[in-house]
Amino acid sequence: MQDKFIMALDQGTTSSRAIIFDRAGNMISIAQKEFSQIYPHAGWVEHDPMEIWESQRSVAIDALSQSQLNSNQIAAMGITNQRETTVIWDRETGLPIYNAIVWQDRRTAAFCDTLKNDGLEQMIRDKTGLPIDAYFSASKVKWILDNIDGARERANAGKLAFGTIDSWLVWNLTKGQSHITDVTNASRTMLFNIHTLSWDNELLELLDIPLSMLPEVRSSSEHYGVVVDPLLGDHIPITGIAGDQQAALFGQQCTQPGMVKNTYGTGCFMMMNTGTQPVASHNNLITTIAWQYNGQTHYALEGSIFSGGAVVKWLRDGIGLINSSAEVMQLAGSVKDSDGLYLVPAFAGLGAPHWNQEARGSMFGATQGTTAAHIARAGLESIAYQTRDVLNAMEADSGISVPELRVDGGASVNNLLMQLQADILELGVIRPKVTETTALGAAYFAGLAVGYWNDIDDVQGQWQLDTRFDHSMSKSDIEQRIKGWQRAVDATCFWADQDK
Repeated sequence: MQDKFIMALDQGTTSSRAIIFDRAGNMISIAQKEFSQIYPHAGWVEHDPMEIWESQRSVAIDALSQSQLNSNQIAAMGITNQRETTVIWDRETGLPIYNAIVWQDRRTAAFCDTLKNDGLEQMIRDKTGLPIDAYFSASKVKWILDNIDGARERANAGKLAFGTIDSWLVWNLTKGQSHITDVTNASRTMLFNIHTLSWDNELLELLDIPLSMLPEVRSSSEHYGVVVDPLLGDHIPITGIAGDQQAALFGQQCTQPGMVKNTYGTGCFMMMNTGTQPVASHNNLITTIAWQYNGQTHYALEGSIFSGGAVVKWLRDGIGLINSSAEVMQLAGSVKDSDGLYLVPAFAGLGAPHWNQEARGSMFGATQGTTAAHIARAGLESIAYQTRDVLNAMEADSGISVPELRVDGGASVNNLLMQLQADILELGVIRPKVTETTALGAAYFAGLAVGYWNDIDDVQGQWQLDTRFDHSMSKSDIEQRIKGWQRAVDATCFWADQDK
């Protein structure tokens, strides 16, 4: 193992990446490729599963080539992925029967409202740790079975397979030899009982989803199969899988109860390790599985913010305020504050702790003096405000006062945003030297399974501080801004509720 490395596949919402790590957790090479976002109707978001697979395979080959390593030097492969996104494919042909329905998609919101109106919310939350929402996979599976010609008949005959993106990648990497998922991804489907650690027959019957479609559920660190690909090598073992946020929690080495990280990606996802016992949320958070390793299951509280980095993408692509994402810091930093402007980026509804799937993006407080810089500033501030809402709920549920927030993800390199975050949270924000913690977490799970690293203690010391941001804003200023934010959220929800 001395001259070997670990490859991590990081399949995200807007791009596929592959990163090769060495034993010290350093990146040896990285390759990335964006893929198409498909919007058939308002509120619908899809991906082409074949494009996802082809882009992921392509970057894996590129990363190997860049590193000048051969496949014999890859000790293991780990996979981390956008969660909840749903693919159904034909077992014989291996071809998808419909586009992947992405986690952001809202087409099943009305069906989810029906389940709530039928009084099923508490039962489903008790089993899965999740609120009823179109965000999760279950209603997406049902939609495909109900709306694609012949799908339900083929599913009932055992001819179709369902998977989240990790399952889809493993199926293709192993040429259909493995149809599996891990506990973290299974726990995001709204079909998995997080207490019994099995698919729940009552929920499958409720949604009319055949058990035969579902992948076998495995731990986050074990041997799942071997890559079968002449360009990648026919022998790399696939030994680590975790949904992106759980992988980031592990990559940030938040291995003790009460440790919290926030990942700033397309959405923002805050997660707190709660140890080996699930903590029920009374503040609209998600109780989820953090990972399963060495026979022990760890749980977490999570707050999912649907629009994080998506705000910057909207500023760039939606309204053309900036030409590149990197410009947002300069534009937003050209003014000292948002001048009373609030942007509530509910482009795909509001996630935790509000869970209003009908909400839509809104701006409040605009005047004739409002400029593009103020809008950009309000956009960045909205990410920080949403994060504070989730952290407050997390502290209330866990009874733990969080001393610091570990951060990662693409937008965490934005120093202005991180300083705003520290000010609005009124606590230290900690950024590590390696911010690719999602891929690193998957690499750790893969390496642990094959003895590349001996145990968790072996990787614990690899986390290194890059920058600490301490809050500097006055208490009165923070309180005034938060009051304005809460008014803006209340107004956004009021607008949404009037449409029901």
